[in-house]
Amino acid sequence: MDEPIQPLPRSIYDKAKAHGIDQIMLFFKGGDDSGYLNVEFAANSDDFDHDFGRKFEAEVEAWAWTVYEYSGAGEGVDYGDNITYDLEKNTVKTQAWYYTKKYDTPENSQLEISESKHEDDE
Repeated sequence: MDEPIQPLPRSIYDKAKAHGIDQIMLFFKGGDDSGYLNVEFAANSDDFDHDFGRKFEAEVEAWAWTVYEYSGAGEGVDYGDNITYDLEKNTVKTQAWYYTKKYDTPENSQLEISESKHEDDE
């Protein structure tokens, strides 16, 4: 991601802290001319309110799309950026990833021609 890391809005930070969320993770994926975003949370509580989580996920996703312009443009090779807002440590971690194509050394063999007929030849 070429853009600087965007600050977390106070409203999102406060809601996350109030509901026991330790981390907000943004997983951007591109490569096929479409950008995708998956939002996940790490919570410090076993009784995390999943109904709140689903609504809050939509709020965080809407914010992320407005501040990160992630087009997903590419030639079919997956790539992405992971951003983790750690609310306990007050840090932000970023990680870019991508797939690469690797070709093995080509092997040459002698071409063989079969004398049997192919069914389309009939």
